[in-house]
Amino acid sequence: MDTLNVELGTRSYPILIDAGLIGRPDVFRQHLPARDVLVVSDTTVAPLYLPALTASLGPRRSVEVILPDGEAHKTLANAARVLDVLIANRFGRDCALIALGGGVVGDLTGFAAACYQRGVAFAQVPTTLLAQVDSAVGGKTAVNHPGGKNLIGAFHQPVLVVTDTRTLATLPARELRAGLAEVIKYGLICDAALFGWLEAHLDELLAGAPAALAHVIRRSCEIKAAIVGRDEREVGERALLNLGHTFGHALESATGYKEWLHGEAVGAGLAMAAAMSRECGLMTADEAARVRALLERAGLPTRIVAVTPAAVREHMGVDKKVLGGRLRLVLLRGIGDAFLTADYPAPALARTLAAHCR
Repeated sequence: MDTLNVELGTRSYPILIDAGLIGRPDVFRQHLPARDVLVVSDTTVAPLYLPALTASLGPRRSVEVILPDGEAHKTLANAARVLDVLIANRFGRDCALIALGGGVVGDLTGFAAACYQRGVAFAQVPTTLLAQVDSAVGGKTAVNHPGGKNLIGAFHQPVLVVTDTRTLATLPARELRAGLAEVIKYGLICDAALFGWLEAHLDELLAGAPAALAHVIRRSCEIKAAIVGRDEREVGERALLNLGHTFGHALESATGYKEWLHGEAVGAGLAMAAAMSRECGLMTADEAARVRALLERAGLPTRIVAVTPAAVREHMGVDKKVLGGRLRLVLLRGIGDAFLTADYPAPALARTLAAHCR
C-alpha cells in the first residue's frame, strides 16, 4: 500500500493507494473509528462496490444513501436528502460519512459533512480516475447552482482518502479519458517532466495499464497534496489548480451540467488556456500545439459546438476567481509554468472564445 499525507497540522490525513483497498477491513478500522457511518454512493457505483465496503465496515451501524448518477444531480436538494437521513437516524457529531463514487458524490458528501452539526468527519473512497487524481484530495466540497458550478460549498477536509485502483477496471473509457484531463493539468501547472511522460505513455494509460495508472495517480496526488498543504484556502498558489477550469466550468454551466463530463470540459478549458496564453505572447506556438495534440490524443474535446462565445463569457463572469469585478485566469508561460493573472488583453480572451466556441 502506497501512503501519502496531506500535511495540515492537526487536520492532516493520509491518502492510501493500492488495488483492493475497499475490501480491507483493517484500513477502515485503523483510520475511521466512528461507530455510526453513512455511506453515500450513486446508482452506478453502489451495485459494484457497496457490498464490499459495507463488509469492510464490520459491526458498526451503517446506513446508505444512493443518489442518481451524474453532474446534474449535484444539487442542494440531494445534499438536503443526505442531511435528512442523518437526522432521521439520529447520527451524532461523532459519526462519519463515506463518499463512495466519483467527484459528484465526493463533493456533495463532503458538503453535507461540512454542514451537519457544523462539521462531522468524512472519508473519500474515489472510484473514478478524475476523483482519484484530483477531487477527492484537498477538502473542496460543493454543490452546483443553475447560475454557476460549485457556487455553494465549503472547505472541509476529509479524514481519509482510500484510493482503490482496482475500481478503474470497471470505469468506462469516456470516464477514463475525462480523468486524464486533470493529470494533464498537473503537468502544465508545474511538472513539465510529467507532461513529457504523458506524451510518451499515453497509449498505456488509455489501455488501462495498472502500473501507468498507479504512477499518474501517485504523482498527481503528490502535487496536489503539496499545494494544499501550503495553501489550503486558495489565497494564493492553490488557484493554479484551476487551470482550464474557468473556461470548463462556464461550459458546464452553459449546458446545464448535462452535456459534458467535468473532465471533458476541463480538457476543452486547457486547450483554451493554452491558446489564450499563445495569443498573449506568453507561450510559443510549438508548446501550444503540444498541448492541443496531447488533449486530442487523449480523446478530449478542444473545440466547442452549440455554445456561443457570449454564453461562455457570461458564465465566466460568475466564476469564483472574479475579484473586484475583474476575471482572473490561470495562464501559461510555458509547459510546467502556470500563473494567475487579471492582467491580460480583453481582445485576446475574445479571440480565444471565438476560435473555440460556436
